[in-house]
Amino acid sequence: MTEIRLTNTKTRKKERFEPLDPKNVRMYVCGPTVYDRAHLGNARPVVVFDVLYRLLREVYGADHVTYARNFTDVDDKINARAAETGRDIGLITDETIGWFLEDMAELGALEPNAAPRATEYIPQMIAMIEDLIAKGHAYAAEGHVLFDVRSYPDYGKLSGRSVDDMIAGARVEVAPYKRDPMDFVLWKPSSDDLPGWDSPWGRGRPGWHIECSAMSHELLGASFDIHGGGNDLMFPHHENEIAQSCCAHPDAGFAQVWMHNEMLQVEGKKMSKSLGNFFTVRDLLDQGVPGEVIRFVFLSTHYGKPMDWTEKKAAEAEAVLRKWRAATAGIEPAAAAAPEVTAALADDLNTPGAMAALHALVRLGDWPTLLTSAQLMGLLTDELGGWDVVNTDLSTYASALSSAREAAMASKDFSEVDRMKAALLAAGVEVRMSKAGVDLVPGPDFDVAKLEAV
Repeated sequence: MTEIRLTNTKTRKKERFEPLDPKNVRMYVCGPTVYDRAHLGNARPVVVFDVLYRLLREVYGADHVTYARNFTDVDDKINARAAETGRDIGLITDETIGWFLEDMAELGALEPNAAPRATEYIPQMIAMIEDLIAKGHAYAAEGHVLFDVRSYPDYGKLSGRSVDDMIAGARVEVAPYKRDPMDFVLWKPSSDDLPGWDSPWGRGRPGWHIECSAMSHELLGASFDIHGGGNDLMFPHHENEIAQSCCAHPDAGFAQVWMHNEMLQVEGKKMSKSLGNFFTVRDLLDQGVPGEVIRFVFLSTHYGKPMDWTEKKAAEAEAVLRKWRAATAGIEPAAAAAPEVTAALADDLNTPGAMAALHALVRLGDWPTLLTSAQLMGLLTDELGGWDVVNTDLSTYASALSSAREAAMASKDFSEVDRMKAALLAAGVEVRMSKAGVDLVPGPDFDVAKLEAV
């Protein structure tokens, strides 16, 4: 079996991945807060962990991997959007979830096994909060319930911070009902115009952090294999998840491996509306950038490094993908991906290394293995096909060259055959001529535009 090694944020080491149960490998990834279109940065963890999901399915079997990614559909940003637009909160969240799933599908992301909405797990959140209070890790105050950070000695280990340092350097809300400035909200009161649920502490709604602890426990158990997300979630969200979950289930280990992808830049700068370089996935798709191109650009940079989106990279990715799709059109995939591709992915999702291995397959002209290997990474799939790839059926050119050869055999004038062969070679087409006929094969430098000269 392929050995997978992953960088564990918790230990800051690359470690051999050993699932708790190889017959049920479990992964949880934090999903979006659904109040608006997903921007390009939101899409990076989706693509990163989609590749990991595909790798786990390849190694352990599709029926032995459970992947959960949540939707936060109760949040102050959603409430603000409803107040701003006058629209019903349910309509906003349903619409936004639909947008998200549609946009991520266009990037080639498989849907997880479970996509829980926070509002579907309120009873589980309330039960976990009650348990934390009973165990002395949380307290009720003025309609709120807060987690007592000082009650969990390991708080801050994931992000490498001490509580005292965090207090000194952080801008945290110091509400009068907090025992400690770093204590965070598990439950807060709701007014009549905001979403709310009945609870032992009055009508209210959950804090952000408790939802993932409750949903991951319900869907994957108290201990599971991998927890992922962007590194902007490491603190406070993931730090708070660990504290809640480990205090609620002290005999369990919660997530064994923590993985965080780095952030995205645009043309070398942080994406922001003030710089005018902020755009959503849908913006790019509507501008004619294929989802497969976006995915290709993402995978060209290791998930642990900042990724820079540039128009040049997108153009280069599109050119490569057009050639690959033309060369693999109508070809049956190989039985297995190239070992070099699988090994690169198994080495902490080394997608740049896997891409280099794909290019090596192109140089060898091993199109069946290229197809299978690329599909392991979510590229060259049927689902992502049809994005204005020019018809590169070479049978017409093969027929014309065959006719020219027959005429040349009779006239002994091979000038037209030589001209056509030269034009095809210049277009990156391998010309194979035998007694059986003419066979044309797109090569690694195939350029459909140059066929006009044939």
